[in-house]
Amino acid sequence: MDRRSKSPASESAIPRSGAGGLLVEDELGEIERQAPGGLTSRQIVDVFTSRGLRFSEATLRKYVQLGLLPRSVRVGRKGKHRGSCGIYPANIVRRVNQVRAMMAADLTIEEIQRSFARFKEEIERVEKGVRELIAGFEREAKGPALDPDRRAAIEAEIVVAKQAAGELIRRITGVEASLSARAGASAAGTAVGGGSELY
Repeated sequence: MDRRSKSPASESAIPRSGAGGLLVEDELGEIERQAPGGLTSRQIVDVFTSRGLRFSEATLRKYVQLGLLPRSVRVGRKGKHRGSCGIYPANIVRRVNQVRAMMAADLTIEEIQRSFARFKEEIERVEKGVRELIAGFEREAKGPALDPDRRAAIEAEIVVAKQAAGELIRRITGVEASLSARAGASAAGTAVGGGSELY
C-alpha cells in the first residue's frame, strides 16, 4: 500500500476508540480487513494519531528494536524507479494496542517481552512460510506453461488463498494476543514499573 493511498485510519466507518487510549475489537478487525496487504509505518502511526492517541514512528521503531513487534518487509512499489517501502502486517496494529494495554497495566518491558516471546517465533515461521508459498504460486502462475484462461483461474484462486492465509494469521495472532493479555493481567499485580518511557 502506497503512503499516498487512503489509510484505514481515515475511514469514517471505523468506530471510535475505547476508553484508556486503546482501540476496540471492531476497530482492529476493520483495520485488518481494510489493509490485508499490510501497512507502512506512517499508516500505523495515523491509525492512532487520527483517533487522538499518542503514538509516533520513533515509538514504533523502539517497539521493533525491543522485539515487541515484527520487523517490516521491504516491498517494491509499482512503477519504474519507485523504490521500495517497509510494510508491516496489518495485525501489527493489534500488537501495538496490546503493548499499550500491558503498559497501562504497569507491566515492565521485560514482562511484556517475556509474554510475547512464547509464541512469537512460531507465528513468524508460519507467516513467513505462507508468504513464501504464495509467492511461489504467483511465480509459477506467471510461467509460460499455462494458457491465459487457466492462468486467470489460478490467479483468482491465489487471491482467495491469500485472503484466507491473512485471516488465518490474524486469528492465530488473536489467540496469541488473548493468551498474552491474560498472562499480562495476572503479572500486573507484581509489576514493579511500567514501560512509559517508550511513549
